[in-house]
Amino acid sequence: MSTSSLRRQMKNIVHNYSEAEIKVREATSNDPWGPSSSLMSEIADLTYNVVAFSEIMSMIWKRLNDHGKNWRHVYKAMTLMEYLIKTGSERVSQQCKENMYAVQTLKDFQYVDRDGKDQGVNVREKAKQLVALLRDEDRLREERAHALKTKEKLAQTATGERVRGRSWSPPPPLAPERAGCRAVLSASVSARRGACRRGERLPAPGAVTNPFQPAPPATLTLNQLRLSPGPPVPGAPPTYISPLGGGPGLPPILPPGPPAPNTNPFLL
Repeated sequence: MSTSSLRRQMKNIVHNYSEAEIKVREATSNDPWGPSSSLMSEIADLTYNVVAFSEIMSMIWKRLNDHGKNWRHVYKAMTLMEYLIKTGSERVSQQCKENMYAVQTLKDFQYVDRDGKDQGVNVREKAKQLVALLRDEDRLREERAHALKTKEKLAQTATGERVRGRSWSPPPPLAPERAGCRAVLSASVSARRGACRRGERLPAPGAVTNPFQPAPPATLTLNQLRLSPGPPVPGAPPTYISPLGGGPGLPPILPPGPPAPNTNPFLL
C-alpha cells in the first residue's frame, strides 16, 4: 500500500466519511492514474440514492475547488462528473447546470510543475468539454442514452462470464449408513430387473420388506415343540420326548438298517 493511500485511509477514519464519500475520494485521488470504470460505475449507481447523491456531489464540488499541485483532484473530479452526467441520476446534470459557473472558472486553471510542464492545460481542456456538453441539450440526451446502453451491455457480459466461469464440484459423499442403504436398494432393483428379463413372477409390492428391519420370529410346529427338550435338571438322567405324543422315556433302540451303497469309484 502506498503512502498516499494510507494517508487517505487515515483521513477517511478521522473525518468519518461515508461509503459514497470514500469512493469519490478514491476516484479523484492524487495517484498518477485515472479512476477505474468499475469504481465510477459504482458511484453512478449510488447517485440514485438521495442521501448518497448529496454526499457524492458535495465531495465532487470540494475537489473542484482544489488548486496547484492537487490539479489531479480537479481533473479527475471533472472526469467523474462527466461519467455521472451520462450514466448516473438525471439530478447530476441538473445540479451541474445550476452550478456551471464553477466549471467555467476552471477554463483559466494554471499550474506548472517542477519540470516546467504545464499541467493546467489538462484541466482547462476538460472544463471546456464539460461546459460544451452541459449547454448542448440534444447532445447530452444522445450521449446519455448511448452511455446507458453501453453500461447495460457490459453488465450483462460480466454477468454471463461469471455464470460460465463457475466450476462444477461433485456432491459430497454420502454417510456410511446412507451409502449402504443405496447399495442395497440398487441391488434389489437389479434383482427385480433380472427377474423380469427371465420371465419370473415378481412378488407383490406389499411383500417387499425392508432389509434393515429385523426378521420376524420363526414359527415352530407342534412336533418341533415336542422334540425340543426342556431345561436340564442337575443329577437327572436325560429324557426323551416321543414324537408320537408319549411322555418322557428312554430313546428307542432301533435295529440296524442295511449298509449304505458304496459310491466311491476307487473302492469298487
